[in-house]
Amino acid sequence: MVAKHIGVYLTDNKNKTIELPVNPQELKVNYETNDATEEVVKLGEVNRIGEMKLRTLSIESILPVTMKNVRYVTASKPLSSAQKYIGWIVAAQKTKKPVRLVVSGTKISMKMTLASFNYGLENANADEYTYTLALTEYKTYKAEKMKVTKKKVAKKGKSRPKPPKKIGRGSKVIVNGRLHLDSYGSAPGVTEHNALRKVNFIAPGRAYPYHVTLLNGGWRGWVKKSAVKAV
Repeated sequence: MVAKHIGVYLTDNKNKTIELPVNPQELKVNYETNDATEEVVKLGEVNRIGEMKLRTLSIESILPVTMKNVRYVTASKPLSSAQKYIGWIVAAQKTKKPVRLVVSGTKISMKMTLASFNYGLENANADEYTYTLALTEYKTYKAEKMKVTKKKVAKKGKSRPKPPKKIGRGSKVIVNGRLHLDSYGSAPGVTEHNALRKVNFIAPGRAYPYHVTLLNGGWRGWVKKSAVKAV
């Protein structure tokens, strides 16, 4: 029985695919939820389960400086040098486009961004680079324009008339009505027309409740409520 080939493949936005030359010792996909803790009265701290975060994955491996005659290379068709892998990864990062990560022989197939990439020489070994490549899941999204509807403003109706001023003792009033001797309407006398007067007595509940005078205090008589208007 022939063993399945397991390889780690990256495909860029131009559909160009590379297989990493040496498989990492570990490859783990990280699933995490955005949980939060809260304090509840008489219960204490509780855990509120959040939505799924973006999946992440980190690859740590090596890049032989040249691939020829290197026995530990696992790729079926590797690029010819470490520098070509480095150039491919850096160029893919600069496009600001996601890549497709596929691990053959597994169900791992994700669209991801190249979140970070670092490499260098270790232990004075000039034959290979060590590197770490961190990837983050990419989800397609797009901004949608929202229609803003203008609020309908109610048409202004006729403004309410101001409430009449309260009339009390000492109030200045305009009088249009017949004068009487008392608040019961006895002995009707002359009729006032737009006369500026002053209220000096009030008899609530009477037929002619207001007694008016001249502004200097000279008495005039009692008038109906409808006959006076506050100034």
